[in-house]
Amino acid sequence: MAIANVARLRDAGPVPLQTRPMVSIEGVTMSFGDFTAVRDVDIQAGDGEFVAIVGPTGCGKSTILNAVAGLLAPSEGRIRIDGKPVDGVQRNVGYLFQQDALLPWKTALQNVELGLRFRGVGQAEREEQARAWLAKVGLAGFEHRYPYQLSGGQRKRVQMAQALIVEPKVMLMDEPFSALDIHTRHLMQNELLRLWQEDRRAVMLITHDLEEAIALGDRVVVLSSGPSSRVVESFPVRLARPRNVAEIKLDQHFIDLYRDIWACLRGEVEKSYARQD
Repeated sequence: MAIANVARLRDAGPVPLQTRPMVSIEGVTMSFGDFTAVRDVDIQAGDGEFVAIVGPTGCGKSTILNAVAGLLAPSEGRIRIDGKPVDGVQRNVGYLFQQDALLPWKTALQNVELGLRFRGVGQAEREEQARAWLAKVGLAGFEHRYPYQLSGGQRKRVQMAQALIVEPKVMLMDEPFSALDIHTRHLMQNELLRLWQEDRRAVMLITHDLEEAIALGDRVVVLSSGPSSRVVESFPVRLARPRNVAEIKLDQHFIDLYRDIWACLRGEVEKSYARQD
């Protein structure tokens, strides 16, 4: 990317408030046999910061999230959450997946309270909190519906309540809205921002949708094409909050930022496609 473009972005407005690191990914390499997915990656997410990660297909975005969650161990480097090394599956992390992760034989209420059940919370308290969270995501009256009786957007609301009810320090999101139609996606993105604004937690979102990354994030991190993907650039998003994801796309700074990030990302996408030919 042209140096002038980077300078213009960095002079576009006040720098977002810097907070203590909640997630620290330091020199992380993820290898599987002879294949290296990501190499020497450094990414930080501050306490209460919303970090969006974009990159071409196959660049290791999901691998990075799984390492933060403790589902995979780095081959090199280290990951820390709130200053403590990640060693095994993390109880203080919520994970919102691309596909439905609800148990089909349990009701919305039973799905939401699962995390509290695993933590040994009593039934009465579990049910009270689960009902409160379902109401918070707009599903009061749907407590006894099974996943097959809910729309895609409603199931995603249940998943958000399920992830947030345990009050995680970090929320990980793996393209959580990609399967939804565009109108439902905008509704769910705004719903996510509303819930996040109430009690800001560190968020790491991976997405193929650059518009989504800018509309939701405080910062957009661009990864190179894989294998051996690395961080190419990190862009601050200086757009006022609260945001409406549909309306914010008309903001001139959004348009300028999209153009400059895409100038950085496009070359990596082209490299990725060239390797597949």
